[in-house]
Amino acid sequence: MAKYLLLKHYRGGPAPANDVPMDRWTPEEVAAHMRYMSDFAARLEENGEFVDSQVLSSEGTFVRHDGEGRPPVTDGPFAETKDLIAGWMVIDVETYERALDVAGELSAAPGAGGKPVQEWLEVRPFLSPCVTITD
Repeated sequence: MAKYLLLKHYRGGPAPANDVPMDRWTPEEVAAHMRYMSDFAARLEENGEFVDSQVLSSEGTFVRHDGEGRPPVTDGPFAETKDLIAGWMVIDVETYERALDVAGELSAAPGAGGKPVQEWLEVRPFLSPCVTITD
């Protein structure tokens, strides 16, 4: 089994087919989308492929160390991740092809007008520990 991160973007990637921002959906459309996501995660959990999923707030701050005894630096002249990342799902599947299948199905979540969003999802494998060979 290998773990993959399915990363949902607010913007920054190719536009989805049903490109209506969620803040312009009706309450019923948002509820249908969230129900789809919950049902989808439950199906993956039943077959042992679900690890975790989270929806992120649009609030956030970049922070970095600025040297001993100095306060941390916040934000900066770079892309704000809080504007890009909407949420994620972590799956644990047998093959890369299965990860792609899961992401494709997740991309079909309903959006505005009840039509599939067909958003682009980023599929990223977790880095595996290096294997050390000794004689």
